[in-house]
Amino acid sequence: MAETWSVKELLQAGWSEADLDWETTAERTAECAARGDQALAKERAGEAVRIARASFEPIDPRLGTALANFGLCLEQIGDRGGALLVGEALDVWRASGPWIARMDAPRMARSSLFHMRMELRHRETYRARWQIRWREMAEEAKARLANLGPSPDDLGGSAAEALAQWRRERPALLNDTRKLMAAAFLLLARLRD
Repeated sequence: MAETWSVKELLQAGWSEADLDWETTAERTAECAARGDQALAKERAGEAVRIARASFEPIDPRLGTALANFGLCLEQIGDRGGALLVGEALDVWRASGPWIARMDAPRMARSSLFHMRMELRHRETYRARWQIRWREMAEEAKARLANLGPSPDDLGGSAAEALAQWRRERPALLNDTRKLMAAAFLLLARLRD
């Protein structure tokens, strides 16, 4: 299901057009790879790299995912340069700790006034719990990249799996968690069995 956001909504959420463009392009990369259109997947992945390099910090996990996905698409068509990009992607993910540490914990409406008050009173504890989950997501992404091996066996299957997980679990709100989840879930690399 397509989502649409106005520029005003993006700005109010602290997002830029590049944030949304990257997410949309990464999702389209996964769609193309899932249906076996490697040429278009490679083109979309290249667009995601351009957006990420122009707009994001060098430690932004979305840059790591863009590099990895482009590298995987290159490997899929037999280009050995893809392995270098996957290695660079892993370096970006390994350096992403400070980026994750700056993330803001989402404020969520709860089912009761009690829960809302507890979240307000214990905001730092709440944020610390989110930090744990965010670091776990990053570790999972790093493990997938580190254990990928020289070439992907089935990029289409990995892409379909990534896309399904993203569409099932993506947050409805434009927040920092959504940025990290997009980077982690739209990463086409999957662990080998």
